[in-house]
Amino acid sequence: MRYLPLNDELYNYVLAHSLREHPAQAGLREATRAHRYAGMQIAPEQGALMALLVQLIGARRAIEIGVFTGYSALAVALALPQDGHLLACDISEEYTAIGRPFWAEAGVADKIELRLAPALQTLDAALAAGAAGSYDFAFIDADKVGYDGYYERCLALLRPGGLIAVDNTLWGGAVARPAESADTRALQAFNSKLHADARVDMVLLPFSDGLSLARKR
Repeated sequence: MRYLPLNDELYNYVLAHSLREHPAQAGLREATRAHRYAGMQIAPEQGALMALLVQLIGARRAIEIGVFTGYSALAVALALPQDGHLLACDISEEYTAIGRPFWAEAGVADKIELRLAPALQTLDAALAAGAAGSYDFAFIDADKVGYDGYYERCLALLRPGGLIAVDNTLWGGAVARPAESADTRALQAFNSKLHADARVDMVLLPFSDGLSLARKR
């Protein structure tokens, strides 16, 4: 059996038996529900998985590229230790403003350093400041044509044993068909590159819209 199809009944069972959301997380999900781009928010079970991964590797310093309304940032920040730090990169004041009150409600606003600027600019500045090898975890979920550049910067910023999680790497199944868009072509190229990259140990999980995990060797 390659996978178990999830109908609504089974999916609700999964949520009921896996989620331990902070009230602020549930509140942020509800606040995002009516947003015109609500589909950009990660699923709550993905947030739970990422939080567990952060805890498993003992992460203290993390990077996020693509914040949207801030649910994934909240999930990661809650999993970080009290002195943890999340460098959150986005370009939208409008979208990130939705999440910031919930970060404060959860008591993690001081862990999250939100940089409203092109992510490559923020990451290059961190590298120029000597931050190479000083981060433990990175989550990439932004413009798909930018994935390769984000990945290379994150790999340089991560310590050996650090983990990169990359979202949307199945892209609704489009990656397995002839590409009809620049986003699909970029994801196909990224998936092939990651699979062949001897610098990391990796897996592409058929989870949500595809979640790739890469551990820096």
